Amino acid sequence: MDNDNQNQSVKNSPFLSNDTEEKFEEKMGEIQIKEKESLVRRKAEDEGINYINLVGFPIGPETLSIITKEEALKHHSVCFLKSGKEIRLAMIDSNSPDLPELMEKISEKFQSHIGLYLISDHSFDEAMKLYERLPKIKKEVKGIEIAQEAIDKFKHEAVDFSELVAKIHKVPLTETLNIIIAGALNAKSSDLHIEAEEAGIKVRYRIDGVLQNVTELPADMWKRIISRIKLLSGMKINITTAPQDGRITLFLKEGKVDVRVSTIPTSYGESVVMRLLIQGAENLSFHELGLRGEAYKRLEKEITRPNGMVITSGPTGSGKTTALYAVLNKLNSTETKIITLEDPIEYQLTGINQSQVEHEEDEGESQVVTSEGKTTVKKGRRRYTYANGLKSILRQDPDIIMVGEIRDLETVEIAIQAALTGHLVLSTIHSNDAAGVIPRFLAMGTKPFLLAPALNAVMAQRLVRKICSDCKTEDHLDEETLQRVKKILSEIPKSSSEQADLSNLKFFRGEGCDKCGKTGFKGRIGIFEVFTMNAEIEKIILSGQVSEYQMKDVALKSGMVTMVQDGLLKALDGITSVSEVFRVSE
Repeated sequence: MDNDNQNQSVKNSPFLSNDTEEKFEEKMGEIQIKEKESLVRRKAEDEGINYINLVGFPIGPETLSIITKEEALKHHSVCFLKSGKEIRLAMIDSNSPDLPELMEKISEKFQSHIGLYLISDHSFDEAMKLYERLPKIKKEVKGIEIAQEAIDKFKHEAVDFSELVAKIHKVPLTETLNIIIAGALNAKSSDLHIEAEEAGIKVRYRIDGVLQNVTELPADMWKRIISRIKLLSGMKINITTAPQDGRITLFLKEGKVDVRVSTIPTSYGESVVMRLLIQGAENLSFHELGLRGEAYKRLEKEITRPNGMVITSGPTGSGKTTALYAVLNKLNSTETKIITLEDPIEYQLTGINQSQVEHEEDEGESQVVTSEGKTTVKKGRRRYTYANGLKSILRQDPDIIMVGEIRDLETVEIAIQAALTGHLVLSTIHSNDAAGVIPRFLAMGTKPFLLAPALNAVMAQRLVRKICSDCKTEDHLDEETLQRVKKILSEIPKSSSEQADLSNLKFFRGEGCDKCGKTGFKGRIGIFEVFTMNAEIEKIILSGQVSEYQMKDVALKSGMVTMVQDGLLKALDGITSVSEVFRVSE
């Protein structure tokens, strides 16, 4: 009779009590475990590896956490000891095909030697129970996690700005901020301004590029409001005499909204500006920018070239970064390596490597070889700027590089060298119009003989508000304005495909309704002027003495449609109004 049959026979004996039966089962279980441990020990000896029984073995939390519970279950392995540069790994099957990959992963991460041990199923199960005792790591939320219900509760109420004051006085401070933020989101505001003044706290939204007064809060609320904003954005609450920058992330049901927060000291407290980085610009397509006719064709051709520089210019808030994102979306493919250098990264683009410059200085070290041939370490200061960041990017084998802004000679020289050595470089520069870009480069000290062959195209832009479709009506211009419009449209180059029928001019405006907040406008679109390099422009650059007037004359002869002309053509199409075009472009 074998052991199992013999045990079953004894167990079924009528002379055993219930207590005796339980003790018997427990004893037999222990015997079976010991027998299995002996089998595993002999197997380890046969395979020439170590054996261990982990029952009761004191495994530290840091050691156990070397591999996750999920990895442990997948590979039937567990780390049970870490000493110096050695990590001991126990596993049920030493012939597992996934084991070498796991060992290599641990070895590379901790720079340690891996010692293998064989364990039984029972030993592994006991070790797995220790994972339940590990402290739970709470997910770090950088910013504030706002339930969607909290935003929805006030979203419809915040449409009418006149009701905000009444709402604010009825709710606690946390919901006051929710109302203000919900109103900004609902109004599709790009910026939220909260400013301390002598009489009270002014709240304003920038909607479609124009600031609008929303409400004024009591002055005695200031300390609580600014303290909460600083707390949420990671700023120092006790610092009120120096500028600070922070960031809040709003977690909503439909996604997240990043809020970039900036404060500066003012006479009566501080001024807070919250930039709402609402998702959407990162998905903008190239044809949705607002480019048309020859400008669209020219720019489309130049961005598909394998090398050179494409520069866009305009003041802050004119949509330069959005335009570059649209270009990157068009060029993005699996065959192309795209790297950006931004300040800051405003939107995450899938499939593109985005890098952010850092202005804070860090202690750095550099190796210096002396005249005697000795190498010494010299401490200094280093920053991840556009210039040294661009140098690093070029070592990453990119095809396309996007530099957020060209500010100095060092950056432009590196960008030009990149453009001349087989890279397509996209960037921005501050200039009033396209004609001012080349003189701006030369004023920085750029060498004309390098700039001329490197430059592909220059684009200048502004953003104009679009007429609200719900209150759109015909606009009858006064005679003086009408003559001014006719003169500008008549000067569109004959070589351009963009011509207007001056005998039948019809324009529109928005009367103002509830849908557009009584402004007559809803949304924005770009107006552009684009010129590309040709022999005549290159000749002027090489002369080294270029004025904006010269550049504009040459660009116009080459068929460039100016921003104001592009805007008036869009006004003829009923997209925007004449007054809006003149507001932003002249």
